[in-house]
Amino acid sequence: MARISIEDFGKVEMRIGKVVEVDDFPEAKRPSYKLLIDFGSAGLKKSAAAIQPWYSKEELLGRHVVAVMNFPPRQVGPFMSEVLCLGAVQPDGQVIMLRPDSEGELGARVA
Repeated sequence: MARISIEDFGKVEMRIGKVVEVDDFPEAKRPSYKLLIDFGSAGLKKSAAAIQPWYSKEELLGRHVVAVMNFPPRQVGPFMSEVLCLGAVQPDGQVIMLRPDSEGELGARVA
């Protein structure tokens, strides 16, 4: 495992958001959704999430998530993903999306 400095870690801007829209993303290589996430004063951001095998649209709508805000946008097929939602990848490949214990303020920075 490569080590990074606390200064490097401090450059990663992770914030709390709330999923406000979920759409199927059939053009993606892996079964995915297109998410629209509300980050409060940081605005609405789009994210492509390859989590369709493990989450239904209903489970995601209204869910609070943790996302990296300051990676460059990434083109995923015809969709521009603006943030990276964080998840824990299990040994069998399942992804468990990270979320705060309590909802808290949208846009709050994770430290």
